Amino acid sequence: MTFIKKNYGWMLVAILAIFPLFVIFKMINIDFSNGLSITLIEGAASEGKTTLEMLYHVSGEFAIRWMTAVLTCTPFFILFGANNLFVRQAMGIATAVWSFIHFILFLFAEGFLETFTELNYIAGFLAVLILIPLFFTSNRKSMKKMKSKWKKLQSLAYATIFLSLLHVAILDKTWIIYAVIVGVGFGIRIPVIKDNLIGFRKKRRITKV
Repeated sequence: MTFIKKNYGWMLVAILAIFPLFVIFKMINIDFSNGLSITLIEGAASEGKTTLEMLYHVSGEFAIRWMTAVLTCTPFFILFGANNLFVRQAMGIATAVWSFIHFILFLFAEGFLETFTELNYIAGFLAVLILIPLFFTSNRKSMKKMKSKWKKLQSLAYATIFLSLLHVAILDKTWIIYAVIVGVGFGIRIPVIKDNLIGFRKKRRITKV
């Protein structure tokens, strides 16, 4: 029970991140009879999309959603005073995993060389490259070993969200939703606004007491 109390937030993020994978598993067929064979199940998608298009859509959407969620952790702390570093790390891992899945699907469909043919592909590829070191250092052991360098490395997440928004913006208009959320989050981080919000929150807490 003690383990669950200490890690319930991390566990909740893991469940929420893993659950959509069942959607993907329904669209692919994995066969071990003659070695490992993975094929797409045509007709498994909806909304008039092919199976591959739906896999693109699902993996890409969850990647950008988790990335946006990670960057709202600090504004959430400023507004409500609730903070859990390890939950944020779990969100970062979820972001990386879904981004890797999205990129692997792209390689499966288009091939590696296609990555460099369009600006949105290049932006997405750079975002994935940045996520690799962030993914492998999102743990307590790396935090203790790297110390102050760990925060500097993790700050590259800002570049990742910029590249990801650019990647999505070129593809469709849904990027506006994420851009607004991220923009508001960065606005809350501005020192003057941040200090005022924290001060207001503390005054309300004292008043209630």
